[in-house]
Amino acid sequence: MRHYSLRTEQVYVGWILRFIRFHGRRHPRDMGAPEVEAFLSSLAVEGRVAASTQNQALSALLFLYREVLDIELPWMADVVRAKRPRRLPTVLSEDEVARLLAQMEGRPWLVASLLYGTGMRLLEGLRLRVQDLDLVRREIVVRDGKGGKDRRTMLPTSLVEPLQRELVRARMLHEADLAAGFGRVWLPYALERKLPNASTGWGWQYVFPAPRRSVDPRDGVERRHHVDDGMLSRALKAASARAGLVKRVSAHTLRHSFATHLIERGHDIRTVQELLGHKDVATTQIYTHVLGRGANAVPSPLDRLPAPGAG
Repeated sequence: MRHYSLRTEQVYVGWILRFIRFHGRRHPRDMGAPEVEAFLSSLAVEGRVAASTQNQALSALLFLYREVLDIELPWMADVVRAKRPRRLPTVLSEDEVARLLAQMEGRPWLVASLLYGTGMRLLEGLRLRVQDLDLVRREIVVRDGKGGKDRRTMLPTSLVEPLQRELVRARMLHEADLAAGFGRVWLPYALERKLPNASTGWGWQYVFPAPRRSVDPRDGVERRHHVDDGMLSRALKAASARAGLVKRVSAHTLRHSFATHLIERGHDIRTVQELLGHKDVATTQIYTHVLGRGANAVPSPLDRLPAPGAG
């Protein structure tokens, strides 16, 4: 009913099961705020989990009580909160990005280049549909991003030709599926009922389809999903090692690097905010603290001193 992703559903169910087992398999209806407080505090004190992990568990339990059991929990003031450390994002220099991409090829190279060139999150890139690409106007429409919002971002000119080749391969795969009696793709919300023929239409197919069809755990229908996100993670790890990069590299590192490099080149932070899909400009402002010249891009006073031995 809430249109949560399957991954969110699985995570919420997992936390609810841990909560029930933590309290000796008592029914949640027979528990309340004190038990929730004890569970969350245990995660922080004994489990030493990150603040984001504790907040995820809290969200799952609030959903359980509010939406499933129709019980409103009072404000839980006694929960020991996990401390949220203030960490700056890992950012690659332009040279490091070039070295990383030079060690990649094929689809992993294309996906990594697309994430760095557009600032998209990993799943936003993998979930792209054919109709979301505008190769003529050099635009990408990011559908249902974080917070359920759509936005537009640029499509790098250098990726137009590689994307065209990828679309040719995707179309051949789709036509083979249709010939075999398949070819349907998952559609969000009630679109499959409203547009019964859309799921087999070319425009709705994924730009990066999985190599094999799989059975959808929601309804048991065999479809071709988008490629697994682990594909890029493995490729980035291997390419980073070959490139000799010391920094830890992930798909999100490419997004961080995209934002930082735009700001370094003088682009307005509001524009960068829109391209990234941030709700609050304060989230985008963190990239002003990772610019190459030090804190807030202020040059060090040491660099103003005379060189050693100078008259």
